[in-house]
Amino acid sequence: MSTMPTTIHGILRRHGEPPPKRGIALSILTLPWRLGSWFGGSVERHSQNIAAALVQVWVNKARSILTTLGIIIAVTSTITVVSFVQGFGNYVTDMLRGFGTNMVFVVPWIPSGADGRMHSRVVMDINDVNAVTKQCDKVRRITPLVFGSATIEYAKQKIEGVEIQGASEQFQSVRNFFADEGHFFGPVDVEWGMYSCVLGRDVLKRLDADESIVGDYVFINQLRFRVLGVLEKKGNMMGEPQDLTILIPYTTAVKMFPFSAQFMAFVIEATQEPDVEEASSQITHVLRDRHGLKPGMPNDFRLFRQDEFLRDFEKVKMIATSVLAGIVGISLIVGGVGIMNVMLVSVTERTREIGLRKSIGARRRDILFQFLTEAVVLATVGGLIGVAFGYSICAIATMHPSMVKIVVPIWAVILALGFSSGVGVVFGLVPAFKAAILHPIDALRHE
Repeated sequence: MSTMPTTIHGILRRHGEPPPKRGIALSILTLPWRLGSWFGGSVERHSQNIAAALVQVWVNKARSILTTLGIIIAVTSTITVVSFVQGFGNYVTDMLRGFGTNMVFVVPWIPSGADGRMHSRVVMDINDVNAVTKQCDKVRRITPLVFGSATIEYAKQKIEGVEIQGASEQFQSVRNFFADEGHFFGPVDVEWGMYSCVLGRDVLKRLDADESIVGDYVFINQLRFRVLGVLEKKGNMMGEPQDLTILIPYTTAVKMFPFSAQFMAFVIEATQEPDVEEASSQITHVLRDRHGLKPGMPNDFRLFRQDEFLRDFEKVKMIATSVLAGIVGISLIVGGVGIMNVMLVSVTERTREIGLRKSIGARRRDILFQFLTEAVVLATVGGLIGVAFGYSICAIATMHPSMVKIVVPIWAVILALGFSSGVGVVFGLVPAFKAAILHPIDALRHE
């Protein structure tokens, strides 16, 4: 009596079909467990290597510090240099942004060479300013600019060679330069060419005066001016003092400096930052049309855009940061050579240990990763000490009252630590390979 098949395998065998391959299904089901087991074992091995490396660093503290001295100096220098360059760059950038990125300076300009000889005479006057005001809808505000040098007298004090600027009442809004004591001159002062002025803070200091000067009178080029206000403090820009200046109505400045009426610059504020390009095009079209410039002839004026200057400065800052960081980063190579030298000595000192480990089953890759981990840990510890020193130097420097704010960028820290760890890998490979390829018998015989 035949036995009925009670399993799927039996039924399949009865019909001549092979049984299903349980190994594939089982492998798929156990794959996560095997991956987790492999990952856990890998983490455990590397953790043991790191712990052993830290023990070696602690046992040989003096040698470890001397070994990592190059890395410490390199990382400290890199972080300090990058942070100082970024700090000063951010200071200048913030100052430029404070003026507004939608500002455009327009000045009369005589091109050099053959282009300059095409212009017999360069003229820019108040009529050009008025035409730009009327025809350029992307211009929100505009102010003429008249520059000169003057002598100012107050009481017994006299200052010579002070910069004097003639402008309209819109100057303070266009240049973001307001009076924090008294007030700025108004449209009536400009229209009638009143002898009124606003003084910079450094002018006030050199006159041995204070805010009580507002409402009093000073003599500028022997002309009596009424002081309407005192400008807020702006500090220096590119080494040039901004507070050593006197502002007067441009109509008054033209009376004082008649030649400037035909050589007048102006500054505009665009309606918004994205409109700066279109505003510049409109200004160029209006001025070329007014000056009778034919196609192909160069402009007899020049536009200086604040946003372009800001972009150019950002490029310079980036290049300066990269170059200086690269120069000081060369010392990382010196530190890496020191690590490689010490690790080679360590392999020689621990040859019998390597032979003993291999004789009880350690594989080449185990020895390789052990010494490579020690090199990386050594370099990383040096990098961390360098980061701490870099932060300390920047924090101490920031405490000085004349120093700009120095902030250590996080990307500089990550970059410095990454390079220091990379140096450990690169310069630790040779000693690690030397240790890995040792024959266990020869290693055990080593004296």
